[in-house]
Amino acid sequence: MNKTGEISVMLIYTGGTIGMVIDPNTGSLVPVDFEHISDQVPELKKFGYNIRSVSFDPVADSSNIDPDLWVKMVNTIEENYDNYDGFVILHGTDTMSYSASALSFMLENLRKPVIFTGSQLPIGVLRTDGKENLITAIEIAAFQKDGTPAVPEVCIYFDNKLLRGNRTTKTSAEHFDAFSSPNYPPLAEVGLHIRFNYSQIIYQEVIKKIIFHKKFDNHIAVLKLFPGLNRSFVNTVINTPGLKALIIETFGSGNAPTYKWFIEELRSFISNGGIILNITQCHGGTVEMGLYETSREMLKAGVIGGGDITSEAAVTKIMHLLGRYDNISSIKSLIDKPLAGEIS
Repeated sequence: MNKTGEISVMLIYTGGTIGMVIDPNTGSLVPVDFEHISDQVPELKKFGYNIRSVSFDPVADSSNIDPDLWVKMVNTIEENYDNYDGFVILHGTDTMSYSASALSFMLENLRKPVIFTGSQLPIGVLRTDGKENLITAIEIAAFQKDGTPAVPEVCIYFDNKLLRGNRTTKTSAEHFDAFSSPNYPPLAEVGLHIRFNYSQIIYQEVIKKIIFHKKFDNHIAVLKLFPGLNRSFVNTVINTPGLKALIIETFGSGNAPTYKWFIEELRSFISNGGIILNITQCHGGTVEMGLYETSREMLKAGVIGGGDITSEAAVTKIMHLLGRYDNISSIKSLIDKPLAGEIS
């Protein structure tokens, strides 16, 4: 709360569909001026909160989101962290899960809500889902239980569900329920009431000062396995200049071809200082290295099992760890350990 005891929430508009309205002169969609967001969503005035809006200039299509823009988001939060009870980040849906995952690692010891939301239809369109998403995201960001934030995590709120950000993936380009969290339950569900799942929310047992991490190393690659995978393609990926880490999206519970050449390529990359993380292509479930013969050889070669981590969280976590540590053994020791609730 601010000095007057008023709940305060900061809106950070990065870009995306939610911030578009129809220009009456041209009929085209143009970005809304978020300094006047209450003109589009007059319901915000009824909250009684101190709501301030800031907008990226220029705004970014979510397909253009990169680590520099994640740092820009975190810089905005850092500059305003002590003055607001919660933050709502308005973001395009295509890469929202990546951004929410990245910020969950960047904001160590977070004690305030950082809620990502957006929409499938522009806020200036009559049937938009943006208004409800925005209104409820603000209400969640402001909600306190016993004088402390109810959800001190980086989350995504979309279509009546609050999900841990680094557990999400976008599963629909058409429906309003665009995001799912296949391996972790919702942190809150919204109907007539907002029902928080308090037992699933992370609360600090020991209060620590927040740390803002801002370094990423994007010398990574993602290799999705498919039947008929050929050696020259794998060899080209593994020998990408400067490559430090490889994420392999495997079949089922972490299975891959048992071709001798495939294991040789992986072993060679690891012996030269590379890191390989094994995650499943399945939306739900977990990698269990060694459960089947088809993953046992990878385990022997030094491939690390990613458990039930999503692809989005795996990518951002490895870039974060590579940017944070120089010691390869330190990175390997943390890859399969939860940093922000991203892995069971």
